[in-house]
Amino acid sequence: MKFYISTTGIKRVTISNSSGGGGEGSKGAVVAATGAAAARGRLTSRTLLPVVLVLGIVLPFLFVRAAFLVLESASASSSCSSPLDCIGWRLFSGGDTSQKLREELTRALMEVKDGNSVEGGIKGSLESFNELVKEMTSKQQDIKAFAFKTKAMLLGMEQKVHSAKKRELMYWYLASRGVPKSVHCLCLKLAEEYAVNAMARSRLPPPEHVNRLSDTSFHHVVLLTDNVLAASVVISSTIENAANPEKLVFHIVTDKKTYTPMHAWFAINSLKSAAVEVKGLHQYDWSQEVNVGVKQMLEIHRLIWSHYYNNLKEEDFEYEGENKNCLEALSPSCLSLMNHLRIYTPELFPHLKKIVFLDDDVVVQHDVSSLWTLDLNGKVVGAVVDSWCGENCCPGRKYKDYLNFSHPIISSNLDPDRCAWLSGMNVFDLEAWRRTNITTSYHKWLKLSLNSGLTLWQPGVLPPTLLAFEGHVHPIDPLWHVAGLGYRSSSAHGEILEAAAVLHFTGPAKPWLEIGSPEPSSGEWGFDSYPFPQS
Repeated sequence: MKFYISTTGIKRVTISNSSGGGGEGSKGAVVAATGAAAARGRLTSRTLLPVVLVLGIVLPFLFVRAAFLVLESASASSSCSSPLDCIGWRLFSGGDTSQKLREELTRALMEVKDGNSVEGGIKGSLESFNELVKEMTSKQQDIKAFAFKTKAMLLGMEQKVHSAKKRELMYWYLASRGVPKSVHCLCLKLAEEYAVNAMARSRLPPPEHVNRLSDTSFHHVVLLTDNVLAASVVISSTIENAANPEKLVFHIVTDKKTYTPMHAWFAINSLKSAAVEVKGLHQYDWSQEVNVGVKQMLEIHRLIWSHYYNNLKEEDFEYEGENKNCLEALSPSCLSLMNHLRIYTPELFPHLKKIVFLDDDVVVQHDVSSLWTLDLNGKVVGAVVDSWCGENCCPGRKYKDYLNFSHPIISSNLDPDRCAWLSGMNVFDLEAWRRTNITTSYHKWLKLSLNSGLTLWQPGVLPPTLLAFEGHVHPIDPLWHVAGLGYRSSSAHGEILEAAAVLHFTGPAKPWLEIGSPEPSSGEWGFDSYPFPQS
């Protein structure tokens, strides 16, 4: 036997036998071996390599695709019997799986849109996003359950935030309206000073200025207040910005309990050359008719306040001041004698002809002497009607914001969209007032309210005053008086605030209190240079 091996590779093997009888068999073996070798060579070099290349390209793609489908199938298990089924119908589909997932989520949200089912699940809703993720991953819940739990959790959180904001607003409002400890202690210290210090009991005004009290050539300013600190701010700011402070005469009317601290403060602290009178209500000798009228007025206002307060609901106290008038029902000013007594101003000052009335929550930052020369055209009161923002522009200050236009007595006499005039700074012609029946009309409206179930207006000083002074108001320049300050936000711009003669902090936050608002502070107006009371 002989072996022949080619030097170019194993392409042919020849096996020969020396015996002559095996010639044909040898040739067949050679041909078979040669064909098998050739077939193995073709499979290895020409077929196997392209197959490997194709698989190297396709397999990574299939792996990544399958991985994504496995992840997506978990959220789509509600529409598939098993994750493998989802992989099967998605593996070679050309659709957008994210679009299908979005449609499925939308459909699930629509199914849980029913408020009753969601509201019922709010109490047992999850408290945090981490709890939601843990719940969904541990229980393998479908997308509908995910939508339901997410919506319940969000609604629960929204309710908690809304409730917290309402409570925060309420506490801030009550804290602002309350009497700060420093102010309370100030009154106690001043009352003690009045008892032990002869100077604190000295006459106001000094004897040389007494004749000014009824002299109509002077500029008379009236304040009805029981707040020493507020009165000091008003008077100090008015004098500081007056062109001729020696022409100013301040008339402070207060109640019996505040008379001694108020007198002590202004007796000890002289304010340049201006005259200051402090008078208590107990020092007036009024007629029986006036006493009865005042008592009836206070009783009806107390009934209106009680009726309104007892019918308040939680939803009336909306966040961001959407219903600020509802919060006014909690203000002590609704029942304050000093606020309601302004309707008796002609009786309080029978010898005066023209006065400027200032609330105790205003700050004067420009000279106001020209107010006494204003021509009121025969009207009783000069007041700002239209705000600085333009004609008939008075957001939150229309008649409909104070009066009940669902009652025919109100709707038949007044326009709900009229602007209510501002009462924080007014010029009163007392002679013209005495010629009218304004005070009588005021009491008439109080009795109508009593007979109408106490529903004609909201509690406060302004609503019945608007009705009684109907037809007796003369509009003045809006820059004389800018109101609406003292709330969390104000629509007045910085230029308007600087140009205004009088700034009125109608909101609960006063700039001279520690709980004041984010609006310009007292230092920005120079209040810190005024002789304020110190506790």
